[in-house]
Amino acid sequence: MTTDRKYVEELIEQEDDFDRWYVEVIQKAELADESPVRGTRVIRPYGFALWENMQAELDRRIKATGVQNAYFPLFIPKSFLEREAEHIKGFAPEVAWVTRGGDKELEEWLAVRPTSESIICPMFARWVQSYRDLPILINQWCSVVRWEERPRAFLRTLEFLWQEGHTVHATLEEAEERARLMLEVYRDFVESELAIPVIPGQKTESEKFAGALRTYTIEAMMGGKHWALQSATSHNLGDHFGKVFDITFLDREGKRRYVFNTSWGLSHRTIGAMVMVHGDDRGLKLPPRVAPIQVVIVPIWRKDEERRQVEETVDRVRAMLRRAVRVHADLRDDKTPGWKFNDWDLKGVPIRLEIGPRDVASDQVTLVRRDVLGQRQAVPIANLVGAVQSELESIQVSLFRAARAMLERYTEDVRDYEVLKERVATNAGFNRAFWCGDPACEARVKAETKATVRCIPFEQPAELEPCLVCGAPGKYQVIWARAY
Repeated sequence: MTTDRKYVEELIEQEDDFDRWYVEVIQKAELADESPVRGTRVIRPYGFALWENMQAELDRRIKATGVQNAYFPLFIPKSFLEREAEHIKGFAPEVAWVTRGGDKELEEWLAVRPTSESIICPMFARWVQSYRDLPILINQWCSVVRWEERPRAFLRTLEFLWQEGHTVHATLEEAEERARLMLEVYRDFVESELAIPVIPGQKTESEKFAGALRTYTIEAMMGGKHWALQSATSHNLGDHFGKVFDITFLDREGKRRYVFNTSWGLSHRTIGAMVMVHGDDRGLKLPPRVAPIQVVIVPIWRKDEERRQVEETVDRVRAMLRRAVRVHADLRDDKTPGWKFNDWDLKGVPIRLEIGPRDVASDQVTLVRRDVLGQRQAVPIANLVGAVQSELESIQVSLFRAARAMLERYTEDVRDYEVLKERVATNAGFNRAFWCGDPACEARVKAETKATVRCIPFEQPAELEPCLVCGAPGKYQVIWARAY
């Protein structure tokens, strides 16, 4: 085997420049690459396999609630988008327009969907006639376009992948139940599959989705600067869109009424969340449940006569594991074992199995976990499948516990406005504080610190204290933080 430079050593350390580390690890781990189109990224096979695993698990959860998948057009007539004034106002700065088709100017501009309420609601108006047609529960997997001024891979790109659910109901209570149900689906998915703890809650009026009655969110703390990332949202749209798009139905008494809608979505920005929450100076640490490769096998040999026996054992181990986990054998002969170790550490593969001549002689493998580098254990091949499955589950739990410990460590109760400003300025983390509910206080904090109310957590203290900003009686305890 030839030697090669361990390029992982070139990865900048998180403490030196976390933003640059994030960009480097995404490129070097081959999750995504720059695109010729400004603001967009090419998602490479390794990154897309990660998204596919996430998509499959979330899709299963969504369908378990009675939702069906469908697909709606990418283009939205300008008149449709403009029907709801608050909606178009909220998205206007980010909308991309098609003004020409072929060699002709379009009579009506077409928006490249920033979200799909205004193309889906007209279809709902066509499909809904009676209470018997309700509820309608639809989800679509697609991409949307929002003209980002400061793009960043996965977190904010001009075009991004997501799912968006849209439902129609006969009552406000049913819509509220659905909106809260889907937020719980997201919370469970992000915590259970991505190993990221979140804070579920409600957005303030100024932060809610344009046109919504109420917006619910799950907020996660990222590594490095300990900023927040809105990881998924669910909106109770009330009957507002029903009125705007004239979606009505005959109820059981024969009276015509407007429907109530919800919409909810999670995007591939959660890939960025996994990078920032779990990654370290060696690269990614991927949660086993969604990792494209859960186990990588690296053969080790020096002499040609050793190679055959080692590779035969590699083949046997791979065949055993293939039925239980996603496994890959790295048989490249132009890279040293050390180079491969660093390469797979960078890519965040949860478990590495090393097989050398001594392992072959002992009918065992050497198991190394990505989350606790430096610890090595010999595992008999006869016990390998069970041992690997157990270790993968242990890694999943370990990553979640570490992320939860970070969230708890960098979240503090703040009762003094000057302390809040200092903590935000020094990227000290989340700030739990009381707020009177006055938008003026919210706007002041945002203007003076760039922090926003990330959410009003569902869990509220029994007793409320005065507002951090103005001293008036507190109405909520909220989370103030900078956000990506």
